[in-house]
Amino acid sequence: MFRTIGKKMGVVLIALILVFILLYIGINLYSVLSTKDKMFSLDEKEKMDFSADGILVLGAGVRNDGTPSHMLQDRLLTALELYESGKCKTIIVSGDHGSTDYDEVNVMKNFLIERGVSSERIFMDHAGFSTYDSIFRAKEIFGAKKLIVITQKYHAYRSLMIGHHLGLDCVAVSAPILSSDMERYSKQGWYSFRESIARCKDFLYCVLKPSPMYLGESISLKGSGDVTNDKESQ
Repeated sequence: MFRTIGKKMGVVLIALILVFILLYIGINLYSVLSTKDKMFSLDEKEKMDFSADGILVLGAGVRNDGTPSHMLQDRLLTALELYESGKCKTIIVSGDHGSTDYDEVNVMKNFLIERGVSSERIFMDHAGFSTYDSIFRAKEIFGAKKLIVITQKYHAYRSLMIGHHLGLDCVAVSAPILSSDMERYSKQGWYSFRESIARCKDFLYCVLKPSPMYLGESISLKGSGDVTNDKESQ
């Protein structure tokens, strides 16, 4: 009797593992295949006929000395090139500013200001704690309907998937390595694997559409980005 029950449980466990694997593969394929036609490289920016409400730069790590990591620098330099080329003159920097000791958004804004972008044209989203939160808040807080999303290519597929499921018209420009002469980021294999799991998580979010932990009052992108400044901003 116990042996029969054990066999049945083994069959159920194997079936569940197979279902998980199929869902994992299917969601990742869907994330890539359903968005790849909305992906552009920086070299293709002149071919991109898209009028956006804003350029959304997704946050990444900052160093202890208050400078952006290579990955974040590359996103910011990509946004800067699009801004200077006239593709869009409004930038939203969205990242983690959940404590006084860790602040991605002021680092991002100051980096752009130092390179000639007007402070008024940079809006900070201090509660972009995840990719889903950043895109949800770009729509609900900043009123964006059309966005150019800036991040690395491996991450851009998920960003576009979220944007489309939230009803946004968006394209992505994948950030190349501009800040160094490295050919690829260290730990890129780990980042890519983690991203494949995150696509599954955010696919569920796209279905359920939960609100982020923090929302807040609406901020018009037609005004000045300085309304998003806090005491740490330049």
